[in-house]
Amino acid sequence: MITRRKVPRLTVKKPSIAVLGGGSWATALVKILTENHREVHWYIRSQEAKTYIEEQQHNPKYLRSATLKTKRLRITNDLNEAVAKAEFLLFVIPSAFVQAELKQLNIPLEGKIIFSAIKGVIPDRLEIMGEFFHRKYAIPYVNIGVITGPCHAEEVALEKISYLTVACQDLEKAKMLSRLLTTHYIRVTLSDDIIGTEYAAMLKNIYAIAAGIGHGLGYGDNFQSVLMSNAIREMKRFIKNLHKMKRNINASAYLGDLLVTGYSSFSRNRTLGNMLGKGYTVQAALSEMNMVAEGYYATASARMIKQSFKTRTPIIDAVYAVLYEEKKAVKVFSKLTKKLN
Repeated sequence: MITRRKVPRLTVKKPSIAVLGGGSWATALVKILTENHREVHWYIRSQEAKTYIEEQQHNPKYLRSATLKTKRLRITNDLNEAVAKAEFLLFVIPSAFVQAELKQLNIPLEGKIIFSAIKGVIPDRLEIMGEFFHRKYAIPYVNIGVITGPCHAEEVALEKISYLTVACQDLEKAKMLSRLLTTHYIRVTLSDDIIGTEYAAMLKNIYAIAAGIGHGLGYGDNFQSVLMSNAIREMKRFIKNLHKMKRNINASAYLGDLLVTGYSSFSRNRTLGNMLGKGYTVQAALSEMNMVAEGYYATASARMIKQSFKTRTPIIDAVYAVLYEEKKAVKVFSKLTKKLN
């Protein structure tokens, strides 16, 4: 269940915190956190990027318009160093690369509080991040949380009013992190639906690819509105089969995140879909993108996950046909239009 309320001020000491990942969303979270916290540990792989950020106060590849308070940053290329120094770990590494990054970890995660800002699934395990950390590393669910939208990193850089959802079974931990993420331009909502919000964050990327394909094919606003209406209902059916609990699918963490990702020009998944609709091959479209489109990996994972239950997912099926079965977008979406209502 999601609650919209002002996060109360806690009297406990601010936790030590580390952001793991160097992309645009990681950069946005670092920008937010350094406004409220005097010391933020940041793991990024590139030594060149580390040096550049420390000297220029900008990430050289991602979110260049965001000025970073480097005096409050402790940047490292050593994952173990960042993990060792923090109580709260914010994972912002693309889902397809999480396991490879964690292979270098040689210190235990026991006792750490892990929040995932990753909007995808571990491909070969078909697990969202919360499930992955619980099953592989025995992290209790009360020490696992999710940071989701609706929020684009680019608007955070511009300090436009934005909204985040922080989900955790232990709402005290959610409140603690929420305080660190609340600024004059960031509003925070709390939730205890760690499974549903994380699956929603994964699925909305697939639907954004669909929205992009429709746009690339020249379909108009009328189609897009019906597509989004069907997408939120499809999302509801999908998540309900995996985790039944009381949730309002029209809340910002679900519908709001879907809409901003499906409609925004900042959406990398919509951009991928737009290229496919215009006739790009999948490989050509992926090669032109300078950021990971999580929806590409999520589509294959969602298609495999749904085999365990019988639910209609015509939009996921259509995107899968274009991405993985090499079917022409124009033919696939012509058939899709007849399945929507």
